[in-house]
Amino acid sequence: MTIPKMRASKPKRARPTSARPAASADDSALRERIEQAALRAFAERGFHGTSVPDIAKAARVGVGSIYRHFESKERLVNAVFRGAKARLRDAILLDLDLGAPPEALFSALWSRLASFERREPVAFKFLELQDHVPYLDAESREVEASVLVPVLAAATSVGRLPPATAGLLIAVVWGAFVGLTKAARLGYLRLDDEQLRRAGELCFAAVARAADVAPRPTSRRGASAPKSPEIPQPAHAPRKRGR
Repeated sequence: MTIPKMRASKPKRARPTSARPAASADDSALRERIEQAALRAFAERGFHGTSVPDIAKAARVGVGSIYRHFESKERLVNAVFRGAKARLRDAILLDLDLGAPPEALFSALWSRLASFERREPVAFKFLELQDHVPYLDAESREVEASVLVPVLAAATSVGRLPPATAGLLIAVVWGAFVGLTKAARLGYLRLDDEQLRRAGELCFAAVARAADVAPRPTSRRGASAPKSPEIPQPAHAPRKRGR
């Protein structure tokens, strides 16, 4: 049996691939639009109060488009969280001198935090006024730690504080700033630059006083020690008699 010879075919010219980058760019733009719509929805209504169809409507896409980019609402909220938290990290820590004197370091962190809140109020509201713990994945927790760990280390080193005390003071200051921005958003106060600066000074004064008192060992009997404010006790608990 004679097998016919195959003619050598000429190599085909490669087709231009300019369409692929365009498709990829369109895909990235769509993903970004979905994340921005989700950010606004989560900030306004929270994770549990927001549905995927709500996000699809806000992003002007079909529900199927969201699931092509994100397997679930949990995956979507984690992507939104990581993006917003990374921007916050860069805003407050990039090129920051963590070895600066305590007051200068506090002032820089306070100022940078205020700038981020004014530049990205929706992202700040989403990050700080929502409870993210139930749905955060390991990658999101790493991003969150990348913000907290350097600040905690600086407070521990510069302020010469035990880690537990430093963490407590950071939480107090963070809560104070969040409370200020929330009060301003609700119209309870007008938070201009001067008031924000003054609030920062008051917070630092409180932190500096607490940092000075916290490391002191318990005084021996008979030695003078700073008096602590009396804590009101429940009605059912017997009051301690004064010395």
